[in-house]
Amino acid sequence: MTDKATASLSTVRRAARVLSALAQKGPLGIRALSRDLGLPVTSVQRILMDLAAESMAEQHDTEWTLGHRAMELGRIHLDRIDLAGIAKPYCQRIAAEVGEAVNIVVRNGLQGVCIDKTLGDRGRFQLDWPIGIPGPLYCGGAGKAILAFSSARAQEAVLSRPLTPLTPYTITDTAVLRAEIAQIRKRGYSIDAQEVAAGVWCVAVPILDGDGAAFAAMSISGPSLKEVADLVTPNVTLLTDACRAISRHFGYAEPWPGRQ
Repeated sequence: MTDKATASLSTVRRAARVLSALAQKGPLGIRALSRDLGLPVTSVQRILMDLAAESMAEQHDTEWTLGHRAMELGRIHLDRIDLAGIAKPYCQRIAAEVGEAVNIVVRNGLQGVCIDKTLGDRGRFQLDWPIGIPGPLYCGGAGKAILAFSSARAQEAVLSRPLTPLTPYTITDTAVLRAEIAQIRKRGYSIDAQEVAAGVWCVAVPILDGDGAAFAAMSISGPSLKEVADLVTPNVTLLTDACRAISRHFGYAEPWPGRQ
């Protein structure tokens, strides 16, 4: 490899490191980027100017963020990723191990939609969330897992609306639900004790994007989960391992929330 090619590769790598820092920690000033990346201020400034020329970075006063083209490329990449296809092997393995239904629910505005369901050998019982049917985010394992790891604005949009009960066990008190959301964020998983369907229990873990926001969740649901105290730990371990691996496909690289 020629010296010129080596220098060019070094520049590409430096630009990639700058973009990664802006994605994970931005907005950042030039000096902060220089300090975090261990690069000279002049080099960082030159890279930022080149990125800005391609709309990959944008300057706002003295700080820099990802540019609209970088975010657009990220969205295009995510749109091409088949969540159900990526998650299916994990769902099949978990369903075979626990014998209950494993669901993938995605966020759609202020609701969740189940896009895939894998039944275990005990999964023929009444199930909580049919494929393709919208459901609320304020109740149910998957819904609450998504809501708990959504932005504060998104949470308020849900919490400001009436919390219509689906069963006598649905949480309809906003203060109680806020406390529940805080607990879910702390421990990294949610529990549904007949909130969506009578006789159906559920445990769920969020699937996170590169910003750490939940856009989907994976859940295990079924009647045998009634013994929540005995089953929650092994089920959460299975779900957490799967959701952590799936989330990497969507850019999440930080330590996993709650259970490490």
